[in-house]
Amino acid sequence: MATIEECRAALEKLSDSMGDAEGDVAAAAAMDRSVSCRITDLDVTFVGRMTGGRIVVHDTVQGPPKEKAQIRLTMSGDDLVALVNGELNFAKAWGSGRVKLEAGLKDLFQLRKLL
Repeated sequence: MATIEECRAALEKLSDSMGDAEGDVAAAAAMDRSVSCRITDLDVTFVGRMTGGRIVVHDTVQGPPKEKAQIRLTMSGDDLVALVNGELNFAKAWGSGRVKLEAGLKDLFQLRKLL
């Protein structure tokens, strides 16, 4: 089982990858939205903001987030680490229910360029 530190490191790696993106991917990464990433097996949620082509984690809270973020991810810690390391295909994980992504319709269309 991935630790909180490993999950935070995976989110930082994802943020770095977004910062290096070009073209349509860079445009999608440049959205300014609140984000949360709920790690079910650790019962924690990373809360932050996608801004300037990066994900900035502001806080880690126990349990579900107090406020509903505009973009919400839910998965296990191991799945987060595997996704970021390229060991788990996002579309397959999302289709099977291992990863949940919730956002407004417009944001979902933009996010598909990232995923």
